[in-house]
Amino acid sequence: MKKKLFIFSNESISVEDDKFYCDNLDLKSTPEGLNKKFEVNLFGRVSSKKRVHEIKLKKIKIFSNIFSYLNEVIKSVKIENTKYLVISITPYTFLICIFLKLFGKTPIVYLRSDGYGEYKAIFGTFGKIIYHFMFTFTSFISNFISCRNYILRGKKGKVISPSQLDSIWFRKPKSSEFKKFKLLYVGRIRVEKGIFSLASLIKNKRDISLTIVGAEKNSSYNINQSNINIHQTQSNKVRLIKYYDDHDIFILPSFTEGHPMVLLEALARRRPVIVFDEIEHVVGDKKGIFVAKRNYLNFFGILNHIKKNYKKIQKEMMKNKLPTNKEFIEEFVKVIDEYK
Repeated sequence: MKKKLFIFSNESISVEDDKFYCDNLDLKSTPEGLNKKFEVNLFGRVSSKKRVHEIKLKKIKIFSNIFSYLNEVIKSVKIENTKYLVISITPYTFLICIFLKLFGKTPIVYLRSDGYGEYKAIFGTFGKIIYHFMFTFTSFISNFISCRNYILRGKKGKVISPSQLDSIWFRKPKSSEFKKFKLLYVGRIRVEKGIFSLASLIKNKRDISLTIVGAEKNSSYNINQSNINIHQTQSNKVRLIKYYDDHDIFILPSFTEGHPMVLLEALARRRPVIVFDEIEHVVGDKKGIFVAKRNYLNFFGILNHIKKNYKKIQKEMMKNKLPTNKEFIEEFVKVIDEYK
C-alpha cells in the first residue's frame, strides 16, 4: 500500500469541468511524478483565471482563504502513515509549516527558488527582511530539500536536480539560419523575471527580435515594441519545442532564479543561452551559457560572439549531461523516504 503524501502549495489552481489547471509546469509534473510512488494529495489556492497545464491527479483541493486551507491541514495530521511536502516558503506555506509542527508533524520544505532574491526584487529590502524571518524560523521546524546548495544559506538540507526533460526533448534539433538575432524567452511576465528590463535594453534595435512565450489569457502587458512578440503560455510540448527550434538564442533575463527548467530545455535543443550576472550561479558546468551585464554594449558584444561562433558553441553543447525527469523523480522519492 502506498504511503500518503500531502503536498501544500501557494500556487493558484483553477478548476473547469472537474479538471484542475496551473501555470507552473513544475506544479503539474512533480506531483504527477511523485504519485507513482506515493498517494499524492495536492492542495493549493483557488484561481479565478483559467490556467494552462492540466494536473492529472485524482486528489486535489483548492481553497479561497487561509482559514479553510489551515482547517484542511489540521484534518490531514490525523491520518497515519503520511508525509508532508511544502513547496516554497510564502506567508501561506509558512503558516502551514507552523501548524504542522504544532500538531507534531515535521514538514519537508522544497526550496525550488531563491526566496531572498524574489522578495527583494518585488518588495525591496523590506521584502528580503520578511523572507529572512520566514526562512530562518522554518529551518528550525522543517527538513529542507533544495534545487541549489546556495539556496540553503548554510542550513542543513538535501540538494536534488530538478528536470522536466523526457526523450522528446533530445530529438535532433532543427538547424538555425542565423540571419538576425532571434531571441526567445519562455516564462512568466513578471518584474522579478527581468523581462521589462530586457525590453528596455533592446528597444528600437531593429536587428534584434524577441519572442515571449508566457502570457496569461485575457491579460495585457505594458510592452509595446515592434521587435517584441508575445504569445500565450504553451502547454503543448511539441509546439513549445518548435518555439525553441525556430529561434537562435534563448535568453533568461531574471533577477533571481533557482534551477530554471527552461534553461535545461534550451540546452536540450542546443540553443545558446544568455543570462545576466545576477543569476550567473545557474551556469554551473554547463556548456553554451553566457553571462551578460545589463548594458547594451556588453549584451550586444555577447550576441555577436555567439553569432560568430554559433556552430562551434552548439558542438560544445553536445557534451552537456542533462538530468531527465525520470532521474529527478527517483532522486526526489529517495530523499523524501530518507526523512522520517
